[in-house]
Order: sequence, then C-alpha cells, then structure tokens
Amino acid sequence: MDQQLFLFIHNLAGKSRLLDFLAIFFAEYAGYFLIVAAIILISALNEWKKRFYYFAWIILSVVLSRGILTEAIRLIYFKERPFLALGFNSLISQADKGAFPSGHAAFYFALAIPLFFINKKIGWYSIAVAVSIGLARVWVGVHWPLDVVSGAVVASFSVYVVRLILEPYQVKKISGAVDGREEGILG
Repeated sequence: MDQQLFLFIHNLAGKSRLLDFLAIFFAEYAGYFLIVAAIILISALNEWKKRFYYFAWIILSVVLSRGILTEAIRLIYFKERPFLALGFNSLISQADKGAFPSGHAAFYFALAIPLFFINKKIGWYSIAVAVSIGLARVWVGVHWPLDVVSGAVVASFSVYVVRLILEPYQVKKISGAVDGREEGILG
C-alpha cells in the first residue's frame, strides 16, 4: 500500500513544470521560512519567560525528534529510499541514507506543533507547511508516504514528552499572549 500511494503521488512528477517547481521548493526550501516564522513568533512574545519556555520546548522537541529518535530508528531499521528501490532519478539530490522515518517530517512537525500552542492561526499554517514539505518529499521521490507519517508521529511523541518534562517550569497565567488573550501558557 505504501508503494501504491507513493506511485500515485510520484507519478504526477514530470507532468507540470510549475508543480515540479513547487514540489522542489517545498521539499528543499519551505522549511527555512517555517524556522524564520517560529523565530519571529517567539520573539514577539512579550515576556522573556514565555519566550524561553517556548524556545526550549521547540528546540528540545526538534533535538529529540530529529536528532535522537529518528536516528535511533534508522540504526535499528533500514528502509531504502524510493529512487533507489525503484531505480529512477529523484527531482532533488539526496544522500543514500535510510528513509524511515523522514527526518524532514520529524524536524518540521516538531517545530510546527508547538507553534500551534503559541498562536492557533500561525500554528495551522505551520502544520500545513509541514504537511506540504512531507508531501513534496514524496512527490520528488526521496520518501515513501509511510516515512513522512512516521516522522510526524515521532515529532508528535517528542513534542508531548518534552511538554511533560517542561510542565513543572511552565509559567502560570501569563497576560498578553500573542493573540491578546490572558491565558495559561498552553492555552
């Protein structure tokens, strides 16, 4: 089923230069805009304790998700990338490392999910960008759909674990949230 879904998405590649351009853009560059948006959003918080809390939550989630769990899974289980397994040239260059789980999905979902708790509107856009990055990585031929889904699951788990660890340090009833409401730091 993973291969069938991959072929359904990837077989659209090469049919439209515009769609291929967008897929390459999202697969390689959109994540940088997400990082910049996170920095701007955290910098806009009006209390240093909130800025520090959310910065710590994001950084620790990304490190756990992408740097530790994804690499640990890849040490235990190797899954060949689609362009190697099926013998074609991907639309972007990619190292011959394991595909499962997607490191990009693990990174960008671990970044996007906490943004949702800072600002719902920006959070939804961030999650949409993370989904688009994952879909684009399938489109260009460097990941299987299950790689992206598993990367998102690893990220969600990491965000939750880090939140539990940081919960004792959470600042209660901070006024002046980004959207102007008074609420607890996690809304």
